[in-house]
Formats: sequence, C-alpha cells, structure tokens
Amino acid sequence: MAASRQIIDLRNLLAERFEHPPTLAGGQISIPFLERATNGGLRKGAITEIISSNASAGSALLIHSLLQIAQRDCFFLALIDGRDSFDVQSVDTGTLQHLLWVRCAKATEAIKAADFLLRDGNFPLVILDLVLNPAEELRRIPATNWYRLQRLVEPAPTALVVMSRHNMVASARTKIVLENQWTLPDLSRENPSAQLHFKVRRAKTIASALG
Repeated sequence: MAASRQIIDLRNLLAERFEHPPTLAGGQISIPFLERATNGGLRKGAITEIISSNASAGSALLIHSLLQIAQRDCFFLALIDGRDSFDVQSVDTGTLQHLLWVRCAKATEAIKAADFLLRDGNFPLVILDLVLNPAEELRRIPATNWYRLQRLVEPAPTALVVMSRHNMVASARTKIVLENQWTLPDLSRENPSAQLHFKVRRAKTIASALG
C-alpha cells in the first residue's frame, strides 16, 4: 500500500473508532518488569528506544507483554509494524480489541504512520517496530525525522517506543538494550517476560537490570 493511501485509510479508521482521545492517568505507563530500572515505566511525552541486537533478544515477547498491559489497564495501543511481520494469530481475541495494527512494508511508511498517530493523540502507547527492516532502509532515515517525532510526542499523552536492531534514535530519552538468547523452551516458561535481561541507558548512565 502506498504511504499516502495508507495514511488516508488510517485517518478514516481513527475517525470511525475514536470520537474522543482516551485518557490514562499518570505520566508513565506501568510495566512491572521495567519499573525499577526505568523509575516507574514508559514515560509519556518521550521516546524510548528498545534495541534488540539479535532476532531472539525478546522484542516480540515484549510487544506481547505490552499488549497484555493495554488489556489490563483498558487502553488502546498502536503497533506500527515496519515489516508486516506481527503474528496476529498468537494473540487472543480479547487482547486484540485493544490493538490498532498498522501494517507497513517499508521504514518510510512506518515513520509517516508514527507522525500521524502522534498528532492524533488517541493512543497512550505507540510502538514503532523496525526490528526486521533492512539496515540500509534504517540508515536512510534522516536524523531530523527522529527529532520531529520527539517534538510531536512531547506535548502528547503518549509514550512512543521505537524498536530497532541498532542504536539509532538520538532523540530518545531512554534506551533499553535487550540481552537475551531465547529458545523455544524459554518461551514455554511461566511469565517469561519476568526473565528478560536488559540494560537501561539514560544519557551517559547505564543501569544493569534483570527484569
């Protein structure tokens, strides 16, 4: 789908589904396994970059955990799928009722969708998933794009999470580096998100944590 057509369809969908922007109390979204390391959770009005340096580092598990939190706290989450790779069959119907899934083929489409959703203001949490987009695509994203998204999210009641394979979002307030090598037996454990290993970086400070 061309980016312009996609944005038009997205605008129409939002007009149909959301008459008024929802509110979610507080300046952060509570994520139990991140709270201690991030001083409360995902901060609204800011970008958090989550870096997944390998395919089994846990980014998909983290998305599923965030979806469950959206269901728990009764808010809508927007997932901008930069490579149309999200496995919707792995999510139960009740959880899907809290999800807007924006399917993109290229990083440029995904950036435009993020721009639009941040202006819309309907979503306490917007996830921009670029983990599977080719590195050459991501290198072509101008740094000014990230600063524009930062300016858009600052006054918004929204936390923007950018998922990537490499450190690339200079305007991110917080960077979380996933440090996992998941196997199928790991995923079958009870509450696997509680086993996530990660580092949290703020400015020049690095805090290690075992979620």
